[in-house]
Amino acid sequence: MNIYKRNFLKSIVAISVLAITGIHSNLAYSSSDSPMKLGFLVKQPEEPWFQTEWRFADKAAQDLGGVEIIKIAAPDGEKTLNAIDNLAASGAKGFVICTPDPKLGPAIIAKARSYDLKVFTVDDQFLNAAGEPMTNVPLIMMAATEIGQRQGTELYKEMQKRGWEIKDTAVLAITADELDTARRRTEGSIESLIQNGFPTEKIYKSPTKSNDIPGALDAANSMLVQHPEVKNWLIVGMNDNTVLGGVRATEGQGFKAENVVGIGINGVDAINELSKSKPTGFYGSLMPSPDLHGYQSVEMLYRWIKEGVEPPKYTAIGEAVLLTRDNFREELAKKGL
Repeated sequence: MNIYKRNFLKSIVAISVLAITGIHSNLAYSSSDSPMKLGFLVKQPEEPWFQTEWRFADKAAQDLGGVEIIKIAAPDGEKTLNAIDNLAASGAKGFVICTPDPKLGPAIIAKARSYDLKVFTVDDQFLNAAGEPMTNVPLIMMAATEIGQRQGTELYKEMQKRGWEIKDTAVLAITADELDTARRRTEGSIESLIQNGFPTEKIYKSPTKSNDIPGALDAANSMLVQHPEVKNWLIVGMNDNTVLGGVRATEGQGFKAENVVGIGINGVDAINELSKSKPTGFYGSLMPSPDLHGYQSVEMLYRWIKEGVEPPKYTAIGEAVLLTRDNFREELAKKGL
């Protein structure tokens, strides 16, 4: 082989090596440069609570770097399962979900496993086919019993502050025991009231068909008419809207604001009520931390996928601040709301 042919072949080999090296470099760059896609599915995207979770999920993604949050509304089972299909098609590695129905848990997990997607639940725990909690799925939620106990304590404190006598006062507890979270909140509240000295026989439970204002309004009305002897009402409910429904019922039956104390749970759903020019029977709301739910769930899911650090099976967020007409603007501002 003459010197010209040998040099030509060396050049071809060198070019090939450079080309292959360039391809590998580009692939490496492309892989590291592409963001990790994570889904965040919520059942009621129009609710301020979930909008806050989404906002802080985005903040976690920004702080972590290289993360993209795909936000999807999942108000029912069909849309939830379709959303998982869409996440897989988009290249997502996992998702956070507040399920529209805890009983969808097995179907959600089966669908996610078929795509090798990690699942992290917020707010509501999955239930298996027997209706039992699926404790093997990572969950972050407010400490339901503890926040219920705080609700009961705050109601009792306000009753004492107003100088109400037990003989004139009763508790209207609007319940939804089929939902574990709701049951634990209302039972915690009732437990606290009893421990503070409120008589069990003056606590009246009324189940609601839905955890919203119309459902709670109907539930409250049916109980109020049974007890015309009661002058003052303390209202217990699993969230702001159930308590607001109870308050609306007392207004409809002629009770004045000074004879009603309702304390909700969530905070963000109480803003309009606390903003009214005149006080109502809705005294305040315990605002947990939707910001922490959104931020920490994304952070833990990311670490699980990226670093193999499996999150705890249960993370309880016990922090809550009592929003009232006097402080709600200041406290909401602290949360970036």
